[in-house]
Amino acid sequence: MSSWPFPWQIRFLVALTLTVSAALSHAEGPRVLVAEVGARSVDTGLLFDGHLQAVRQSTLSAQASGRILSLSVKAGDQVKAGQVLAVIDDRATQAGVAQAQAGLAQADAGLANAKAHFERTRDLRAQGFVAQAALDTAQAQLKAAQAGVAAARAGQAQSSLAQGFTRLTAPYDGWVLQTHAEAGTLAQPGAPVLTVYAPQPIRAVVQVPASQQGAALRAQRIEVQLPDTDRWVRPARQLALPAADPVSQTVEWRLDLSEADGAAQVPGRQVRVRFVGAADPREKPRLQVPAAALLRRGELTAVYVVVERGGAEPAPGFSLRAVRTGADHGASGVEILAGLKAGDRIALDPVRAGLAGARPAN
Repeated sequence: MSSWPFPWQIRFLVALTLTVSAALSHAEGPRVLVAEVGARSVDTGLLFDGHLQAVRQSTLSAQASGRILSLSVKAGDQVKAGQVLAVIDDRATQAGVAQAQAGLAQADAGLANAKAHFERTRDLRAQGFVAQAALDTAQAQLKAAQAGVAAARAGQAQSSLAQGFTRLTAPYDGWVLQTHAEAGTLAQPGAPVLTVYAPQPIRAVVQVPASQQGAALRAQRIEVQLPDTDRWVRPARQLALPAADPVSQTVEWRLDLSEADGAAQVPGRQVRVRFVGAADPREKPRLQVPAAALLRRGELTAVYVVVERGGAEPAPGFSLRAVRTGADHGASGVEILAGLKAGDRIALDPVRAGLAGARPAN
């Protein structure tokens, strides 16, 4: 039996489709604000890619030799200031502490004996039973014993400090960015064990070619585009290092973000940085549209343009038109290289303009 519909079914579907289309064409659609495209002078400037970096970031390294007994954190863990993060085998340093304590006890005993001998010799000298040379010898022995105690105490402090080197602690509240070793690894002085950072403050770092450093210094303002957003923000503080890298021939700029702008940002994310200068009067005005008016779908970039729709009662509507964009000038808008001309009216909300029956609101 054939699966094709009967002729009366085909006529019914066609009539239903025409009825629905007619109803939709007469439905009242949304009203969308529009703006007229015009040519304006644009600010000159530079645009570079940069990345976010924590202002306070520390790589904790071993200061004593030994095997790592425990590593109590991993990348992504939150830590508190003073928290023990890793422990290195401290049996050798414990033996050093015990030896230093024994040496101090021995030096104290020697000092007590030298002091008693000096006091007896002093009394005998006062009575004329010993020569002055004996008293001088006893006094020298007392000073030597005192110096021995001071040396023993310094040794004890040194051994206690070495014992402290077997504990790696967090220098501030923050997060573990990366671990460079595992439990059981042999640690050597200077070998990195883990990296921690504080989430605030955070800054954007960009490498500016040395040949364009002058233009960057003359910029009227500097803006940073936050990751995954269209927002361009001004840094709270900015610093250009006073020297260029001899290999890459770039100058590093550090742009500290405000606490509000840096909230929820993490180091390593890519950002865009632009140095904006004054408009050049020699430059020809360029067509610009607001960034929000652009509709991006894969490789397609388009806008909804106001057109007159035909019919018994002509009314303005919207038609999707592909455009080719140029530089993004922030608040000034996005440059249009092709697809529009001065005087065209475009929808400021492309999503609503794409709905059935949408009409200009102004």
